[in-house]
Amino acid sequence: MDTRVPKRRGPMFARIGAGAVLVGASVFAGWHFMPRGLQVASRDVRIAVVEQGVFLDDVVVRASAEPLNSVILDSVESGRVEEVFARDGAMVKKGQLLFRLSNPQRNLELLARQAEHAQQISNLSNLRVAQEAGRTDHQRRLLDLEFALAQADKQHARHARLAAQGFISNVALEESSDKLALQRRAFGQQQDAADTETRVRGNALAQMEKAILGLQSGLLLVTATVDALAVRAPGDGMLTGFRLQVGETVKTDQHIGRIDDPNRFKLSALVDEFYLNRVTVGRHASVRQGEKMYAADVSTIYPQIKEGRFTLEMVFTEGQPPLLSPGQSLDAQITLGEPGKAILLPNGAYLNETGGAWVFVVARDGATVTRRAVRSGRRSNTQVEILAGLAPGEQVVVSSYAAFEKTERLQLIK
Repeated sequence: MDTRVPKRRGPMFARIGAGAVLVGASVFAGWHFMPRGLQVASRDVRIAVVEQGVFLDDVVVRASAEPLNSVILDSVESGRVEEVFARDGAMVKKGQLLFRLSNPQRNLELLARQAEHAQQISNLSNLRVAQEAGRTDHQRRLLDLEFALAQADKQHARHARLAAQGFISNVALEESSDKLALQRRAFGQQQDAADTETRVRGNALAQMEKAILGLQSGLLLVTATVDALAVRAPGDGMLTGFRLQVGETVKTDQHIGRIDDPNRFKLSALVDEFYLNRVTVGRHASVRQGEKMYAADVSTIYPQIKEGRFTLEMVFTEGQPPLLSPGQSLDAQITLGEPGKAILLPNGAYLNETGGAWVFVVARDGATVTRRAVRSGRRSNTQVEILAGLAPGEQVVVSSYAAFEKTERLQLIK
């Protein structure tokens, strides 16, 4: 008879265990070798080592030479260009005639003001003649009245003596007294009338003289405008940006050119806005031309920021380069502070994306890169000071983060 043989379970469990181990090994290997974060080729990034060193607190800028003193030539009058006596780039002297305009309207205004001025002078002369005639007439009348008053006074005195002796009546004495009083009143009234007329005519003369002074001022202004049609150089220097042609129409406030000082220069530079609070007037700088350095100081700062940069100006303090032309570029190193020990990283494009608040740090395996918050301090053209978040010897990606600035982790691959 057939006998039931019991199933052997050992080999089956062994096969199941072997399969589980194989699956686990595959999962572990896949997890171990799978890429962590965004894959970036090592050749596409630049890595620098955090170092302990000396921070040089300065900034190097590219500056351009500009004339230290310039006089702007803007037209103060409109008109047609009749003659041009100078050319662009020429050296001119103060008072030298540059060009001449024609403006018939200004000439007509000058003639009208001259005629009005002449008329007022004639009126003033007539008023003075009339005043003198009136003064003479009043003086003659006062002399007549004064003489009549003296005669009346003498007659009254005689009548008083005769009346005291009884030779004339009291009525005659009273009549002589009344005549004397009348002459006195007439003389006083004539004096008052003369004084009033003199005062009134004097006020009229003063007003007319004041009006004539105003006319003279207006005449001077109109004359100056006519004279301004012949434009002269306001100072010595090189005529720059001068392009006038005969027959051209010039408008008021039109820019004509400028006169530059050909011997003295200043430097103008655009500086990153990061340094706005650190650069102050009076900071020392050194300017290189060839192999020689020249001392300069920051003289003016324009705090308006445009495209992430502001403008400053520097002046030479101990002589300037002998060969310097407007627009020529020079390297200027501006000192911001004293050198000091610090933890340093190279300055790079990554600071533009992070603002110095975080960086990508390479792990010890040389492949894993993670984002880390840091605190940065001073910057120069080549260095940035790290105040916290990094230690000397660590490696940091210092190339641009523009392609992966929103990523938390990178994986460097060959």
